[in-house]
Amino acid sequence: MDVAVTGASGLIGTSLVTALRRAGHQPMRLVRRPATGADEIAWDPAAGTIDTASLEGVDAVVHLAGAGIGDHRWTDAYKRELVESRTVGTDVVARALAGLTNRPRVLLSGSAIGIYGARGDEELTETSTLGTGFLADLCRSWEAATRPASEAGIRVAHLRTGVVLAASGGALRKQLPLFKFGLGGKLGSGRQWRSWISLDDAVGAIVHLLSSSISGPVNVTAPNPVTERDFAKTLASVLHRPAFLPIPSFGPKLLLGAELAENLLFTGQRVLPAVLTADTALAFRHPTLNEALRSLLAPAST
Repeated sequence: MDVAVTGASGLIGTSLVTALRRAGHQPMRLVRRPATGADEIAWDPAAGTIDTASLEGVDAVVHLAGAGIGDHRWTDAYKRELVESRTVGTDVVARALAGLTNRPRVLLSGSAIGIYGARGDEELTETSTLGTGFLADLCRSWEAATRPASEAGIRVAHLRTGVVLAASGGALRKQLPLFKFGLGGKLGSGRQWRSWISLDDAVGAIVHLLSSSISGPVNVTAPNPVTERDFAKTLASVLHRPAFLPIPSFGPKLLLGAELAENLLFTGQRVLPAVLTADTALAFRHPTLNEALRSLLAPAST
């Protein structure tokens, strides 16, 4: 299967390209420069351009590109960049695919569990109502931008991804130094939910969805979300370190900005992957946090 991938240099995209090759597929990376090989396709989402000739005949597209949610303070300018990097880029991809003579069978397009908003202890599945707030509005617009592809008859699935755990990047990598020095602990009250998934399982779900018949929203999370308190306890246990120093909200809010810290660290969603768990052909490698963290960190913590 020829699979075009945007965001191929990101945390998920890098591992996805490797997994696709390992599974016998041919990944084709969309790059924002002139293509230098048969496995690259040039595009410029800001300019609204993409090499449609090279997209002709691809079997599937995985669209993961977008500015990093936690990379910068949420100034008005950066919030606009977050929105435009997702909606404009997705629109470019969706319209290009819709206009092809030989269209792909499937478009797997990025989204996030932030679409549900802050919901406390409520269990959320793909059929739950959508939330309110900046992230919810962003994700709603992000998903809507795929409409040209679905209207052209392409199967579209929205990857509502949770916190991806990887030792090499993402949120976990930022937490590890404090926890390794025994200075880690729960964030704020510790009662907020963290809906996580290991990088291996996130990639595995995407590869599986390429050949499934699933469309619409898909929660790309592990089946066992945890509270922030339990996340800190489990991480400390795997690292054989204490976790008795709670992190008050004022520190991260001062460092990251109040809005960003509140949305990413001090509120959460209790999200269940109902669509993925109903599919008996897919098995999670790391269904529990303890299993995931031990797989990622135990060899390095001894």
